[in-house]
Amino acid sequence: MMFLVRCSLFLAICLLGAHAFGANEEPRTKNPEQSDAPFRPENGKFPPLEKAASYRGELVFVDHATRRGSLRVEFKSEFFRSPPTPFALLPYGMVRYHGAPADLRDIPLGTVLNIRAFLPPDSKNSSVVTSPNHWYPLPLENHAMLIEDEPSLCLREGKTWKLKEVDMKNDQGLVIATYESKEAAEAKAPEQKLTLDATTRFWRGRESLKLADLIAEGTWPASGKKSLGGQSVLLGLNWKPCPDGIFVRYHISDVWLDDKATQRAIQDQTEVHKALIRSRWMPAFVDNVEYGKFGRATVTVTLFGGMDPSLYADFKKGGLEAHQRLLWPGAYGVQRLHPGSHQGAGSGPTGEQRNPSRNGNGSHHRRHSSRTSGPHSRSSMAERLYSPRGVH
Repeated sequence: MMFLVRCSLFLAICLLGAHAFGANEEPRTKNPEQSDAPFRPENGKFPPLEKAASYRGELVFVDHATRRGSLRVEFKSEFFRSPPTPFALLPYGMVRYHGAPADLRDIPLGTVLNIRAFLPPDSKNSSVVTSPNHWYPLPLENHAMLIEDEPSLCLREGKTWKLKEVDMKNDQGLVIATYESKEAAEAKAPEQKLTLDATTRFWRGRESLKLADLIAEGTWPASGKKSLGGQSVLLGLNWKPCPDGIFVRYHISDVWLDDKATQRAIQDQTEVHKALIRSRWMPAFVDNVEYGKFGRATVTVTLFGGMDPSLYADFKKGGLEAHQRLLWPGAYGVQRLHPGSHQGAGSGPTGEQRNPSRNGNGSHHRRHSSRTSGPHSRSSMAERLYSPRGVH
């Protein structure tokens, strides 16, 4: 009996040691000489979006001040039972909501988000937990480059939801839809089932409608099935428990019925984000600081892309005077930000990685100011996605 106890104890210790060794190993990392080694972004370089892992899930926690949050990642089984997967936005990471730039604070909890993320830049340290879960295949790539909701993804990829049929019962509906390309002909898309109810919002032109409004005008049935003829729309998705016990079925929170409604949603969110950025200033890499006399300095920075072009226009020569922008009058000796003359560096070819410390010369501003003039190209990824054109 003593022998069995000692053997069992020895086996348990060996298993714990093996588990600890595995936990300390780099996640998903093999021999560095192998071509399939996982990609990690490098400090001072903008990583290519093509090398990012992609997944989606329900937003369940947000700490917008630290640009972190958690998702319940989508699985083929009951993903709502999985533990929240934490993520952190990279310093240059972008958020898109309703097809426009956004901050994490703008996105309601429960929204289904699409993530493009990398492993932590530092293999030994991470700002969020990266330990694997043995019960659920949680992604280890938790440093996000791009976070976007369903309408933003559709607009970026040129796709749309086509509504085929709706089946209504007791103010609840089951919609059959397909996710297809707007223009390019492709193979028949698989049909998906989505739920909606009286809380679903419908947007048509300048109108905000409810399900009861569509039923009253005869567009949708009060009960029973009706063909919707493949109507092309944009959908906002979240998650709710389904009455028939299907746990991976998404719920429709919003339906944009036409382009005018879509453009209005984009405009509204753009204004929200512009007001936020102008009150908290533009994010950037600080490339160089040349200290002068009497507390002054010349700062060269690389502005990040993905925001409204009007924000970058402020950094052109004369842009700030045109807006009469003051930065804390009297504070730290800063009276006004004086833009210098600058010709931007421009974007590199598609797929090129740009080192932000070598993107050209910046413009001059006072030492204690958080702004500069003369934006730089962010990266080829931002150029292809959301970076404004012609801002040099």
